[in-house]
Amino acid sequence: QVQLVESGGGLVQAGGSLRLSCAASGRTFSMNAMGWFRRAPGKEREFVTGINWSGGSTYYADSVKGRFTISRDNAKNTLYLQMNTLKPEDTAVYYCAASIYGGRYSSSASYTYWGQGTQVTVSS
Repeated sequence: QVQLVESGGGLVQAGGSLRLSCAASGRTFSMNAMGWFRRAPGKEREFVTGINWSGGSTYYADSVKGRFTISRDNAKNTLYLQMNTLKPEDTAVYYCAASIYGGRYSSSASYTYWGQGTQVTVSS
């Protein structure tokens, strides 16, 4: 089993920045790709960004490309999401996820483990 715990969410004004962290514990050696998803009010969970095991390959949803940066530090068992130039439409609960098998970065079905989520609210 892998446990994922997100942190770093909060309230920020439009144009501001926020850095989310996801601490992994348990059988972290089994993790492969990791990613971030978000669920806005009244909407289903959507893909934000994904990263491979080494951190050398990343993939972003068009809506966040150029503003968000995903990274990971395997020695610390931690995944990060640096969010810059935040917009009100970025308001959502953000979830980190980890895969143990292959699959599309953007598909929820590719991920086995999920965190509890952290709230990000961007005010205008």
